Amino acid sequence: MKSRWSDTEFTRVVDAYVAAGVNRDLAIRTYTTRLLGCDPELVLHGGGNTSVKTTFIEMDGTEVDVLCVKGSGWDMGTIEPAGLPAVRLQPLQAMVKFPTLSDDDMVMLQRRLLMDPAAPNPSVEAILHANLPFRHIDHTHANAIVSLTNQPHGEDLVRELFPDSIIVPYVMPGFDLAKACDEAFRANPGGDGMILLKHGIFSWSDDPRESYEKMIAAIDKAERRISQGNPRPFTIVKQPEHLATAAEIAPVLRGAIALDTGIEGLPRRFVLEHRSTPDVLDFCNAANVSDLVRRGNATPEHVIHIKRFGVALPAPVAGDMAAWTAGVHEAIAAYKAEYKAYFERNNARVGGNKRMLDPMPRVFYVAGVGLFAAGPTKKASNVGADVAEATINVIRNAEGIERFEALSEEHLFDIEYWSLEQVKLAKQAEKPLTRQVAVITGGAGGLGLSIAEALHAEGAEIVLLDLAEDTLKKEAKRLGGIGLVCDVTKPEEVDAALAKVAVHFGGVDIIISNAGAAFQGAMVDVSDELLQKAFALNFWGHHYMARGAVRIMKEQGTGGALVFNVSKQAINPGPDFGPYGTSKAALMALMRQYAVEHGADGITSNAVNADRIRTGLMTDQMVEDRSRARGMTPEAYMRGNLVHREVTGNDVAAAFVHLAKARTSTGAVITVDGGNVAAMMR
Repeated sequence: MKSRWSDTEFTRVVDAYVAAGVNRDLAIRTYTTRLLGCDPELVLHGGGNTSVKTTFIEMDGTEVDVLCVKGSGWDMGTIEPAGLPAVRLQPLQAMVKFPTLSDDDMVMLQRRLLMDPAAPNPSVEAILHANLPFRHIDHTHANAIVSLTNQPHGEDLVRELFPDSIIVPYVMPGFDLAKACDEAFRANPGGDGMILLKHGIFSWSDDPRESYEKMIAAIDKAERRISQGNPRPFTIVKQPEHLATAAEIAPVLRGAIALDTGIEGLPRRFVLEHRSTPDVLDFCNAANVSDLVRRGNATPEHVIHIKRFGVALPAPVAGDMAAWTAGVHEAIAAYKAEYKAYFERNNARVGGNKRMLDPMPRVFYVAGVGLFAAGPTKKASNVGADVAEATINVIRNAEGIERFEALSEEHLFDIEYWSLEQVKLAKQAEKPLTRQVAVITGGAGGLGLSIAEALHAEGAEIVLLDLAEDTLKKEAKRLGGIGLVCDVTKPEEVDAALAKVAVHFGGVDIIISNAGAAFQGAMVDVSDELLQKAFALNFWGHHYMARGAVRIMKEQGTGGALVFNVSKQAINPGPDFGPYGTSKAALMALMRQYAVEHGADGITSNAVNADRIRTGLMTDQMVEDRSRARGMTPEAYMRGNLVHREVTGNDVAAAFVHLAKARTSTGAVITVDGGNVAAMMR
């Protein structure tokens, strides 16, 4: 491992913060924390912590010694000064003298000492940082260090490699760890750094660069020791040649772990992330992978993201998915039963006052295909996959020397059901469409984008399909989703796009079949070519999308929603609009047919009939043309409804969202036109 220190970048970052009024020590600490946090070999997603001891000035001019320590919820890689809240130092140091201190009381007392009462909670290791007599303290969960400590003779390895470091046996983070580290340091005040077995490493110095580079040097030393072991310790099993794809198996996995909420039609789904790097595939193809995945976590906090262990699955053979799917359900049933037993025996051990979390696995290791990580959102599943990859790295390193050996299940349970983590979980509120994947065709602009924004606001993961690539990518990124170029009139492109969605998210739950165009002309004059184009887009494109989505939804077994953008033209045709009106009328029949055929699968099929909305489809020029055809002004045309109000894209988007969420409506049509008697459904 090499140092990433840059004097130029250091000066730029620190000077900019100081110019903005940030304490210089805090500005320096922000820069060095980011240096550590940007390397996934050191910390992942909120792991690790750093601190600096400095002086703040009270409003009356009084100087106060403080510890600026990483706050709860902040990521070291992107931290800002606000993520290092200042805590009054002397009373924080004095807390280590308490004989005992509960987690809740520790958090409460630390909050009392904040200089800014609105700041985030200081790290649970703040007391530990406060009592180490150095200005800068760095703490990481470096893969290389835990690779050495997480094996039967790990303590001997690190004592030999780091003879001048203080070695501390595993203690659960929080007050007990602070006391253990304080005692260890007092027994060896000349120690050059500290290694916590099966947890991580501390470096320190009064100089920020020296503290950082001590950390890098220690990790580099550990990596060099690991390189002396076997770099490929797994016996790799050759897999069948013809394997099912990730796109085919992801919906099976996703559906199998969906949680029953007790309300028909409203399961709690998960979003998946797939990884298939060479290292991941080697692990998944290892002869003893079933044993390896059950060994435990690399570091204790990983249990929060991926539970205590994952599930190893055999290679899925193409054409034999029924047998493989049955095996998946059997494996998950066994996992749930074992998790319940694990909870019950450990809950009894700690007093019986814990409430069981959901028992579903978070990571699958599929031979020949790779790992799949599950989370309530795409962001969470990415975190889980990162943690799983780090675990693979640590297991491979440890197995190359001796044997990977994690913490006991008791220790992992204590972290998984830690009261501080329980409080965090209790505060997490999900939106109505969180955990659902929505695909919007014609999503790059106009009405499609309005619908996507409305679904995103309700918590859905967003996929935009369109032909306008530049706009598509930009808008998808803004909504935190993905954009795929797709011509919905070509079934092969539709199937390819849905396969990409299945790989990226694990499946699909909502289809907003919106792409269309307003083809004009009188029926006796319109060319066959134009009429065929109208039906290709306004009928066949919707069928291809619905057909592909239903296949995925049936594999998931958790239902879904199809919502079609029809038009009032389907029931109230206008003059010189035949190609559009007839193709949309066919689309309405298609919607009803899907409702009839797939209601028993829990898949709803509904439509929105909208009229006179200014979008990319209904341009100002079209408004001029249609108003002229009706013999009225454009403004009168747009307000020509019972409530005399112009209908907006947001009005229509709300109807789509309603039908996407509707549990017991299918074959229904919502008309959004301000009131048009001739277009009323009857």
